[in-house]
Amino acid sequence: MLVTIPDVITPAELAYIRQILEGTDWVDGRTTAGDQAALVKKNLQVPVESEAARELSQIVMRALGRNPTFSSAVLPLHVLPPMFNRYDEGMTFGAHVDGSIRVVPGTGTRIRTDVSSTLFLTPPEDYDGGELVIHDTYGTHTVKLPAGHMVVYPATSMHSVNPVTRGSRWGSFFWSQSLVKDDWRRNMLYDLDMSIIRIRQQLPDDDPAVVGLTAHYHNLIRHWSET
Repeated sequence: MLVTIPDVITPAELAYIRQILEGTDWVDGRTTAGDQAALVKKNLQVPVESEAARELSQIVMRALGRNPTFSSAVLPLHVLPPMFNRYDEGMTFGAHVDGSIRVVPGTGTRIRTDVSSTLFLTPPEDYDGGELVIHDTYGTHTVKLPAGHMVVYPATSMHSVNPVTRGSRWGSFFWSQSLVKDDWRRNMLYDLDMSIIRIRQQLPDDDPAVVGLTAHYHNLIRHWSET
């Protein structure tokens, strides 16, 4: 399931993040890649242990906490602190699948990467290329979103970033361990939740149809969730 989420961060948050990133240091992005991914990865990242990374990560985490679409689509149990990367002209990331386990920096805690997320921080008109390309059983999906928008998709998906041919593409990326491990089940729950939202716009909350569907939604989460 691929879901795009508009306006995850506010314009003020976006401007502040951009301001901090303008003055921070960047390192070779291969430092956080696995052995195979490092062979096809060519980008820059903010060091995860830096003060800038920690501050900006908290801004994104707070934004995720207030976003109902992220909660519905991901059903997050654990979220790895967001990281920040950039692709300057000529930089790219070849086709790869994200590692299945990530360690939360400074804690030793390991999480399973069920869902990948990319938050775009650069307006699409400021750079050429740099599209996120996601491959699944239904074909190839090319994603290039406005600054402040985000895409979430299964971490099991093969994906890549096209070479940047002009400008610079900045973003935040991270992984989540979901309460519901199976992507197909998460997809059904997300569709059901969206249907409940639409029905509640037409019927009162105490209508038997609304109450019944909401009960089924929560009982399915109770049945499928892993904690």
